[in-house]
Amino acid sequence: MPLIRFNTGVRWCHMIERRFRHDPDQTTWIDGARCIGEDPELFFPMGAPSLVAAQTLRAKAVCDGCPVLDECLEWSLATAQDAGVWGGLDEDERRELRRHRRRAATLSTVGR
Repeated sequence: MPLIRFNTGVRWCHMIERRFRHDPDQTTWIDGARCIGEDPELFFPMGAPSLVAAQTLRAKAVCDGCPVLDECLEWSLATAQDAGVWGGLDEDERRELRRHRRRAATLSTVGR
């Protein structure tokens, strides 16, 4: 669950959208991620296109060889993460993967 900070302390809240309702046991993979301890901003590049490209490559280098790369990618797709580098893929790459999977699912349904 996302953490919300208030002036009076910290409190847990529930997300409204169904896609965010996941059992915490489904995210135990996070403990094995290579990105733990890295600056989170590395994975959400902003700025001039050349800087974004360089930062995206650095983020992907952290992902390279991560033991939970597949779990991270699938989680990002299941929860519709639209920004940042997740599972070694940037926004455009994940968008293309989702598109490819939708086409494949449609084709398999039509072919029946």
